[in-house]
Amino acid sequence: MGQLYAVASGKGGTGKTSVCAGLAVALAENGRKVLCVDCDVGLRNLDISLGMSDDSGLSFLEICRGEYPLSAAPCHPAYPTLAFLTAPMNCLAGDIDSAAFSELMGHARECFDYVFLDAPAGVGSGFRLVSGAAEDFLLVTGSSPASLRDAARVGDLLELSGKTRVRLIVNRVDGDMLYSLRLTIDDIMDTAGLPLAGIIPEDPEVTLAAAQGKPLLSVRRSCAAAACRRIAGRLEGRYVPVPLR
Repeated sequence: MGQLYAVASGKGGTGKTSVCAGLAVALAENGRKVLCVDCDVGLRNLDISLGMSDDSGLSFLEICRGEYPLSAAPCHPAYPTLAFLTAPMNCLAGDIDSAAFSELMGHARECFDYVFLDAPAGVGSGFRLVSGAAEDFLLVTGSSPASLRDAARVGDLLELSGKTRVRLIVNRVDGDMLYSLRLTIDDIMDTAGLPLAGIIPEDPEVTLAAAQGKPLLSVRRSCAAAACRRIAGRLEGRYVPVPLR
């Protein structure tokens, strides 16, 4: 069975989607079979971060309904072991059959080494759909007080629902700013109350890559891409130190 991760955040603007895409591509670079699923019903944009916006896309709802097999999920043109399902646009997350979605994710784990669910920000019906199908969570946060408070809240809600395998990814980290605020990564972990999966530095290449319609990890000398590769290594069970500055 493959591993399934829900990539979530307490609020929008944390860069959750770019992190999800970066981890998926990093594992696909290593030859792993990866499925990325955009679960932000009505507001999908994972295809942009993956560099697959030119693909017509197939939604997970169409597969849940039995209209297509999972094997029909489009593969990335540059990373053939990476498949993608987009979110449906003409429905509400609360209208989707959660049992059918969970069954599809169970089937996906049988077919792929890794499955990443790009959850919508917040704790609404889309988040509940994703959390019902996942046991492992990567919670993406920034270092601002508001972002950390929201991350802690999401972590608490997951724990209350019996989800205990939650790890933190601190994104868009500006080391100089942290130093000036006398804030450390340990402080961030303590505030969120969660173990650390990794940190990703602030990097303008993230925005540039999306604007150019290509995945971040295709950009050379991107510090954020290098951080995604380090986190992907940890997900595979390798010891990869976390650079704290």
